[in-house]
Amino acid sequence: MSPTTYAAVVSAFDTPPRYETIELPEATGHHAVVVDVVAAGLHPRVRSSANGSHYTSAGVLPLVPGIDGVGRTPAGDLIYFALPDTDFGSMARQTVIDGRRAIRLPEGTDPLAVAAGMNPAMSSWVALRRRITFQPGSGVLILGATGNAGQLAVQIARRLGAGRIVGAGRDAGRLALLEGLGADEVVSLDGSADQAADRLGRAAADVDVVIDYLWGLPAEQAMPALAQARADRSRPLTWIQIGSVAGPDITLRSALLRAANFQILGSGQGSVGTAHILAELPALAADISARALAVNAEAVPLADVEHAWAAHPAPGARTVLTTGHE
Repeated sequence: MSPTTYAAVVSAFDTPPRYETIELPEATGHHAVVVDVVAAGLHPRVRSSANGSHYTSAGVLPLVPGIDGVGRTPAGDLIYFALPDTDFGSMARQTVIDGRRAIRLPEGTDPLAVAAGMNPAMSSWVALRRRITFQPGSGVLILGATGNAGQLAVQIARRLGAGRIVGAGRDAGRLALLEGLGADEVVSLDGSADQAADRLGRAAADVDVVIDYLWGLPAEQAMPALAQARADRSRPLTWIQIGSVAGPDITLRSALLRAANFQILGSGQGSVGTAHILAELPALAADISARALAVNAEAVPLADVEHAWAAHPAPGARTVLTTGHE
């Protein structure tokens, strides 16, 4: 008989996971290890996998959500692990990992901070470290800076040597937090799209890099606004597309790509190789462990996953499901 474990189990894409028993996959292969999960973050990426909307979703049910976490190996080591696209994720008391996708954490590490922070921080960290050659002193605009990933992007851009950082978003309460995290200026995206684009053009005309978590209409309006406001349109502007909170599509006029030195690229699964992502994990985990990056984790027992799915964490906080393993 196959061993079982308790987990957050998704049985239908239109309902939240439930805390149930489920068979634990067999640990096959030289690098497969069964680990005790300590903590797993409830990231937006996890929600999109659980409702079947993520572009990597294979439509397989039942599934256990969760794409990363902190765990204990059979040898007692505390580790951070990242999972491939799988139907048995990290939101379980035990899961099966590939040891090549894990890094050892020093004892004394706060597992909640690591579980909460690695996934949202990884998006901008990998983008700036692997998708472009980021130059210290560069100006950076973070479009969608009021989300968890955006707030960490402000801190990461500063840590990697940005000379000037502009954070843009709608949530006034979260915008007020950004200067304390390293932003030089904040821009509200409230009001009409034209008004927001005008404010962005005035505040961020001469940045070198845009980290975009929004896409949709905000990006569609901001692109020409920035290009037209630049003092020197031949100065390179790199737009890194990471998220699409505001919509999956834009209309882009071809003239914009001729009228300015404008480059658009994406950063995410597929555009960055797994080996390159994994190579960045130790340094990022070290920064989170050393509290060089501010991470606010709200712990919820795994058994309360249905409640956690519907709850709204405080501004700047991320829900982390915990199992009681230490």
